[in-house]
Amino acid sequence: MMGMWSDESGQATVEYALVMVAAGAIALTLIVWATTTGTLPAFFDAVMARITDTAVAS
Repeated sequence: MMGMWSDESGQATVEYALVMVAAGAIALTLIVWATTTGTLPAFFDAVMARITDTAVAS
């Protein structure tokens, strides 16, 4: 009976799939948070302002 449970040939595939599902869930959560709070547009505006200020000062 124990011999039936000792084969782990598909274990890496299952672990990879679980990691990909977890990464997708985290990415989706971050995207939803960034779009609903307005953080992402404010961040890009700050980056562009800094780039243009640096370019003008040079």
